[in-house]
Amino acid sequence: MTYIFFGLLIFLAHVFNAWFSRRRIPDVLLLMVIGLAVGPATGLVSAADFDNVGPFLGGLTLLTILFDSGVDLNINTVHRFWTGVVQVTFLCYFLTMAAVTAAAYYWMHLQFYPALLFGVMVSGTAAAIVIPLVRQMKVSEKTRVTLTLESAISGVLSIILSLAIIEGCKMGSVQIGPAVGRIFSALLMALLIGTSGGIVWSTFMDRIRRKQHSLFLTPAFVSFLYGFCEVLGFSGAIAALAFGIVLGNHSYFEFSFLKNSKTHSMTPLQDNEKSFFKELIFLLKTFYFVYIGICIPFNNLSSLLYGAGIALLIYVLRFLIIFSVGRRNTLQDRLTVSMMVPKGLVAAVLASIPEQVNLAAGSLVIPGATLIKNVTYSVIFFSIIICSLLVLT
Repeated sequence: MTYIFFGLLIFLAHVFNAWFSRRRIPDVLLLMVIGLAVGPATGLVSAADFDNVGPFLGGLTLLTILFDSGVDLNINTVHRFWTGVVQVTFLCYFLTMAAVTAAAYYWMHLQFYPALLFGVMVSGTAAAIVIPLVRQMKVSEKTRVTLTLESAISGVLSIILSLAIIEGCKMGSVQIGPAVGRIFSALLMALLIGTSGGIVWSTFMDRIRRKQHSLFLTPAFVSFLYGFCEVLGFSGAIAALAFGIVLGNHSYFEFSFLKNSKTHSMTPLQDNEKSFFKELIFLLKTFYFVYIGICIPFNNLSSLLYGAGIALLIYVLRFLIIFSVGRRNTLQDRLTVSMMVPKGLVAAVLASIPEQVNLAAGSLVIPGATLIKNVTYSVIFFSIIICSLLVLT
């Protein structure tokens, strides 16, 4: 039965993708429905069955999508729209964090630091959801670049601020200065490692292609860079994105001594390599969204209601912000940016940490940890549904 299920899942994923392209039916939502059917609805599988595989699958999906997105980004375009990216990312992130924190404190009755932690967790956007959706829609290059970079940067903000708040809960107070320093160091060092790795890898690309099965070597190297940065406490996601940008814009990073060298000049990715990466992303995305559907806590009505309310709050606030600050953009661009705030991998991974901290400490270090986890998964579910319905309309 397992082999039948996997075969049918891949087949259905292609069918859903074709439906999205022709009728604008979001394949993400349909894949999640499959996860709900085999998970909470029937009990055939549970989230606990994927405790070890789930986070790995999510991380692999994230790094592959960000790398491929970097390949497709043009340096000139990024430079042209950078101001708008920063404005959208930080304004939306911190205003959303403040609003969700207030809702968690007054409505869900969490204490301040747990409420702040929850607000930080769900304020970023999911690159593994946003980027594939944007690619299947007809949007301007500015919108695509803005949403791609926002999803990567906001994920970093969520991870670092969440860990800082958790450490603050352990010590009794949150240190703002060190948290800000860690954010900048994580971004800058990840950019440096990803860019350096891209230059080195592109320099030896011709030699690598001579090996058998070389198509797998570039994804393997991206995975190494991602893991290396995460181990050092930097952002693996930003490193993967920077690595892709270098390979997609190699002429901007080729030093004069490399240009004059016949054996060490930088070379771009070939069409067959790009096609292989997109097939890999399609496969990983399919299993990832089914996994998300399996994780939704459908046995807890209050968590579902909280999650639905918070998701609606996030979208209403997003529309207000984008339509207030983006008046120079077209209506279609503002609508697209406004609807692209689904939650995903980063929020799901962070949601499980408070319970683990309490378990390791043997005490209630973070009050409401279970509620935070359940509501976060609920927010993920409803935010993806709202995003899918908005895309559909």
